[in-house]
Amino acid sequence: MTTQNATGPVTGAQAVVQDASDPARRPDVLLRVRRAPGEESSPWWNIGAFVVFSVAVAVLLSFVP
Repeated sequence: MTTQNATGPVTGAQAVVQDASDPARRPDVLLRVRRAPGEESSPWWNIGAFVVFSVAVAVLLSFVP
C-alpha cells in the first residue's frame, strides 16, 4: 500500500517510522532499546563475556580425551 506525496511514493517502512513515537521501540525491532545518555552499557562487558565464554569452552574441551 503506497500513497503519493509531494516528494514521491510513501513506502510501508516510512509509514511505520512516521507513526512510531520512538522507532527503537517498534514491535518489529527486536532486542534494541534506546537508552538515555550515560546509561549505555560499556563495550567492555561484551569483551569480558567473550573472554569468559572462550575460557569456559577451552576448560570444558580439556576434559575431552
